[in-house]
Amino acid sequence: MRRIAAALLVPVAAAIALAGCGSSSPGSSATSSNTNATVKVTGSFGKQPSVTIPAEQASANLVVQTPIKGSGAALKSGDNELADVAVYKWSGKTHSLIDSTYSSGPQMIPSQMGLPGLTTALKGAHLGSRIVAVLPPKYGYGKNGESQLQVTGKDTLVWVIDLIQQFSVGQAATGKQVSNGGGNLPTVTAKAGQAPVISVPKTSAPTKLSVTTLIKGTGPKLTNGETVVAEYVGSIWRTGKVFSTTWPTSSQPNGIPFSFQLGGGVIQGWNKALVGVPVGSRVMLVIPPSLGYGAQGQSSAGIKGNDTLVFVIDVLATEPAA
Repeated sequence: MRRIAAALLVPVAAAIALAGCGSSSPGSSATSSNTNATVKVTGSFGKQPSVTIPAEQASANLVVQTPIKGSGAALKSGDNELADVAVYKWSGKTHSLIDSTYSSGPQMIPSQMGLPGLTTALKGAHLGSRIVAVLPPKYGYGKNGESQLQVTGKDTLVWVIDLIQQFSVGQAATGKQVSNGGGNLPTVTAKAGQAPVISVPKTSAPTKLSVTTLIKGTGPKLTNGETVVAEYVGSIWRTGKVFSTTWPTSSQPNGIPFSFQLGGGVIQGWNKALVGVPVGSRVMLVIPPSLGYGAQGQSSAGIKGNDTLVFVIDVLATEPAA
């Protein structure tokens, strides 16, 4: 299901001038030269949409529709959005569903998504809206296509996006500071808008899962099955080095929060430790290998099979299970 999120990070080969792109406005009528405007999407917000795509060749027009108009805040430039997304490939006179989050939980849409048609479609949109964007190749992945989605340079894409929440770059826990860790556990320091800094002590790592609340939030407590949005930084006890972070860095200046289904596609240490943590909290997890990456480790991240991991996680939001 992360194909959508991963593919959104792929840059388009060439910049495209979007002025005068010929997008349809909500409720505009189709014309014989604009087959893309006949795409129809129905259904309730947050539910798998019913999408009707004509059995005809797509036209070259960028089309944007808003079948559901939300009343939430307007999207802010540079923010990242949590959304349910379905993507359809329109190839020749046939179409197929490529991927959908509606059954597995919403995903983050990065602000710098690299798809000019989506940038236009989402500009000024409001939370609670369903946006439909019909993207001919030049408004999508260009002439090279996108292999992760099995899209060629001739395929038109139909995106259906339900906008749920938005998150500013470097958004952090909002509760009350209650601890910095320390003692036989790592010490955590942080400056506003920056990633927490983890200082690992010169002692042996604990052999059992350790959970320390650094900032105590006041939001709802996390439960299995729901989608969680979080910022995190992870380091290796053995080296003290950071191996992964969602916070802004020199190579990723915008930063993208991590969305995941609790009890599902994350390491066991997260699933065990985060249940019951209130939204708005910052917690430090010390995770033994058995609840991390096991005996095999994760060589691409420099994690060996016997490595204990330290995570500092800011719980930003949660969404109920689909």
